[in-house]
Amino acid sequence: MPSPNEIKKGTIIKQNGQLWVVVDFQRVSPGKGGSFVRTKMKSLSSGKVQDNVFKSAETLEFVDVAYKKMQFLYHDGNEATFMDSVSYDQIQMSMNDISDDARYLKEGLEVSIAVYNDNPIAVELPRKIQYKIVSAPPAVKGDTASGNVTKEVELENGLKINVPIFIKEGEVVVINPETGEYVERVN
Repeated sequence: MPSPNEIKKGTIIKQNGQLWVVVDFQRVSPGKGGSFVRTKMKSLSSGKVQDNVFKSAETLEFVDVAYKKMQFLYHDGNEATFMDSVSYDQIQMSMNDISDDARYLKEGLEVSIAVYNDNPIAVELPRKIQYKIVSAPPAVKGDTASGNVTKEVELENGLKINVPIFIKEGEVVVINPETGEYVERVN
């Protein structure tokens, strides 16, 4: 039986006869006592979100899901539309089901969609995503002397992040969607 240490984002757990998708998780190893996994899970039937703590010694029932590579097309505010690049089939997912990951979606982005019983249940983003910077204030001489070595910029999808002050408007940067932080500049 799987243990809580195998939990990751998008994992489907069967608990009390219901299916839950892991929206967020954190492994905790306190100095004293056993380690545990703190999760935020969403019910696939009701949409209710709840926090759970699983001790490492517990056993869980994971549900097998299929993962499909799909391309993000657009969203209309309530639903996001994805397309299978091979069959050209399109599926819609509620923006609420995508949760915090929705802010990293951009047109043409290839993602993995978890599918259970022909229903899309979770989106798994790539570990690194490239974005073009559409708005960046210029670096001001003397900024680094005051310890200010980052500035806030706006990306092509409207997301605002902090980057090093040498980054300019029009450049392409890589972002880690798990942390929401700048990784590197693309040449």
